[in-house]
Amino acid sequence: MLRLFLRFEQQTTRLALLGAIVMLIISVSLGFYQVLTRFVFDAPSTWSEVISRSSMVWCVFLGAAAGFRGGFMMSVEVIFRLLPSRKLIWIEVFIALCCAVVLMVLIVFGIAMMLRVRSQMLSGLEISIAWAYAAMPVGSGFALIAVMARLVAQALGMEPVGPVTEDILEETPIVADRSDAS
Repeated sequence: MLRLFLRFEQQTTRLALLGAIVMLIISVSLGFYQVLTRFVFDAPSTWSEVISRSSMVWCVFLGAAAGFRGGFMMSVEVIFRLLPSRKLIWIEVFIALCCAVVLMVLIVFGIAMMLRVRSQMLSGLEISIAWAYAAMPVGSGFALIAVMARLVAQALGMEPVGPVTEDILEETPIVADRSDAS
């Protein structure tokens, strides 16, 4: 059952990260379009800035799931170094519970805010601003699944407890091949 949950989480985090990448591409492209229309063609676009800002909000909230899953947003490295390794899982449990509480608050209040502003429209568009506010509960939901999966994987011994300390560059095949050649 737990392995099924971990596979489900892997797919949801992948989906959230893909969504974050798409939203970042949209935001950057529309930002470039906006600068181009404003300063090159001297005819500023009225809609591109709104969509660019909204897609950046979506990018941040969707991308947070991958950050939480990797433990990049939760670890306090000094505490991990001061405690004996057998107590690290309890720190991870405490951090996961704190993150889960914050994420649940974001989900609840994000939904409430979304419902409160659903009649308001994005400026320059005839789209409800609730679509922009939906990033908060949706992204927090993905992140909550990721936080729980990280804790489960650590409890099962499938992942190391504590922050990852080795550099990612050392693990890449290009760098490893270059160091083997010298």
